Amino acid sequence: MTDTHQSQPTGAKRPKASRSATESPPARVEPTTTLPAVIPHQDDRTDENPWLGFWAYQRDVWERGILFWDALRQRAVNMIAHERAGKPPLLDFEYEMILDARRFDEPANYALLRITRIDEACLEDCFDPSKPPVVVMDPRAGHGPGIGGFKRDSEIGIAMHQGHPVYFVSFFPEPCPGQTLRDVLHALRRFVEEVARRHTGQAPILYGNCQAGWAATLLSADCEGLVGPTVLNGSPLSYWAGKSGVNPMRIAAGFVGGAWMTHFLADIDDGRLDGAWLIANFENLKPESVWDKYANLFMNVDTERERFLEFERWWNAWYFLSREEIVAIVENLFIGNKLEEGKLHVCDGCTVNLRHIRNPLVIFASYGDNITPPQQALDWIPAVYRDTADLKAAGQRIVYLTHPHIGHLGIFVSAKVARFEHRAILESIKEISALPPGLYEMKIDNPSGDPDCHKPEYIVHFEERDVSDIEVDTPRQAFERVREMSEANEEIYSTFISPFVRSLSNPASASMLEWLHPMRTSRYLFSEEFNPWMRVIAALAPIVERGRKPLPPTDRFRTAERDASERIAKMIEQAREHRDVTEERAFALAYGAAPGKPATA
Repeated sequence: MTDTHQSQPTGAKRPKASRSATESPPARVEPTTTLPAVIPHQDDRTDENPWLGFWAYQRDVWERGILFWDALRQRAVNMIAHERAGKPPLLDFEYEMILDARRFDEPANYALLRITRIDEACLEDCFDPSKPPVVVMDPRAGHGPGIGGFKRDSEIGIAMHQGHPVYFVSFFPEPCPGQTLRDVLHALRRFVEEVARRHTGQAPILYGNCQAGWAATLLSADCEGLVGPTVLNGSPLSYWAGKSGVNPMRIAAGFVGGAWMTHFLADIDDGRLDGAWLIANFENLKPESVWDKYANLFMNVDTERERFLEFERWWNAWYFLSREEIVAIVENLFIGNKLEEGKLHVCDGCTVNLRHIRNPLVIFASYGDNITPPQQALDWIPAVYRDTADLKAAGQRIVYLTHPHIGHLGIFVSAKVARFEHRAILESIKEISALPPGLYEMKIDNPSGDPDCHKPEYIVHFEERDVSDIEVDTPRQAFERVREMSEANEEIYSTFISPFVRSLSNPASASMLEWLHPMRTSRYLFSEEFNPWMRVIAALAPIVERGRKPLPPTDRFRTAERDASERIAKMIEQAREHRDVTEERAFALAYGAAPGKPATA
């Protein structure tokens, strides 16, 4: 693997999902024949002979199995090629680098990119100078950059289609040595200033996805007048909020002793936190989804292979965070919950107060999101503003939009959501900015149900809400005890244990831990470079594809297969729910109160 500290290309266009930018076509044996038809295909009269139907299904399973393992092989090949290329942003758009924060006086591993082209269409072809620029900020929470634009129907694609000049905040795989949260925020502020300078008189619209949402919020609180409307997609701002038994991540610190564990994981990795740990936590939140992902690939490999590979190129590109940055994030935000309390200390003389935000905020959350539920996206509002009159007196406009069932990643990657909700938000920015101060719920009436429709085919209206409508039932005393415990354990660890652990860590040991991480080995081992037996799969796959005649979905054996998969997923789901309920009860016993009921708006 090449050194991932190297500079990345200043302009690139993301290739097709099944092949990385530096990857040559995988060597395959060109078939001169197809498999012998010993076992009949679906076009034989299997309905008259159950045994023929059974053997046809066995053949279909065998063929799908070969193609399934070949998809996992291709995923491993893509991962290794992406690593060797330096893990460039997985954007489906051409771009140029405007600023590289690694060269700032206070360096950070961030870069500002300007989107220049979609295929043959340059930005100038659809650019509308009357529209403000859009800056898309991707989350730095384990994954690499690209979720806001790794396919055409995305936040970047919709913004370009609407005529906005578009910029993208990217980041590099390795943090700068000693990089702090302060360094990151100062770099982001420089980026916003540069975009505003390039578009005189038009404050940029910020798009903050997940973790980048609270970063965009910090910018909004710190850069009054410099930032335009800010769209927060699945962004947690109230970290103790949630629904009992549904959002277990918020109570996890109570079982590991607080932030010291994060500090330890960064120490053993030579001062960096491996993003693979964060992604493992995400998958552990809902293990039935992991089963569904692979089961869906196996059962529908003929149609799902390319989509699977496209998404996995982003999902399995894991980046690193500096020790100083991640410990500050965990201590102050996820465990400390200091953002909504106005106690987040960024640097000398700089404490973030959300009441300082004057630009309109648009909050997009989903009740199907188990990582950032609507409670975590909205419950900060009554914590910051006493009532609606207080919100109006502050001159603030807050608009929220909820989705009934889409998951966390669907908020960013769903093509349907991009073409409908994100388009509706962008097309309504002027209306949102013109609203009187207050709290509003954005409603979209779409009689046709077509996600590709435009105004006036759908109607957006804003219903005024009261701050008291946001019900908050968070056991603050219990989480206060967790925070106190975390601070005490972190003090002990950083004083007595961390120096010893750091003395044992070095680049060689960190590299070994990186390659031996279970999240990576479970992927890499399907590559021919790690597993020579996969060469057999690579040779068989094109032969199977040449003679492939899949059974129809209505086949009785395929139907039974789907039913069995659904039952297994349900069993995993029930086990996970039992685990979460048990953890909630243990949390209540340990800290004196059970997490509360869901907050609704």
